[in-house]
Amino acid sequence: MKAFPLAGKVATLLFASLVLVACSSNETNSDADAEAAAAAEAAAAEAAAAQQAAREAEAQAQAAADAEQQRLMDAAMSAGTVFYFDFDSSAMTDAARAAVDAHIAVLLGNEDSVRLEGHTDERGTREYNLALGERRANAVRDYMVANGVPSYRIESISYGEENPVAFGTGEANWSQNRRVELK
Repeated sequence: MKAFPLAGKVATLLFASLVLVACSSNETNSDADAEAAAAAEAAAAEAAAAQQAAREAEAQAQAAADAEQQRLMDAAMSAGTVFYFDFDSSAMTDAARAAVDAHIAVLLGNEDSVRLEGHTDERGTREYNLALGERRANAVRDYMVANGVPSYRIESISYGEENPVAFGTGEANWSQNRRVELK
């Protein structure tokens, strides 16, 4: 905040008032001393009021920032933390990009770290699926980094076909397993 320039001006005014009081000679009358003391008290009260106003403005700004961050977090949670992929592909879909964008907005406003877990369906060899899950997690990571999230805050890992959410065969089950989960 810019409370320091205002506080500096108030402090200068207070110092000037004190110098005037100190420089007055013993020959001055008590009215001059009373006026100087009143001016010093007024300057001190003004300084206290300015500091209080600065604290209140800072608190309001922090409350507004907190409210905005909460709004972004709510939007990200409603977008979901699972991003789905097409068969044998590590290219992000438009729906996945939209959901990731909501999480990027949150991550740009805080210092949290995330883990991206890549998954595949059961088709293909174990090695191929581990590599495909890694490509999917890295695709999301690269998209986040390209949009301003520092790479050191993102961990990506592949589980391949090892942790399905839908068991069985058929496209209905397989499509649910082709995913990246944000943790």
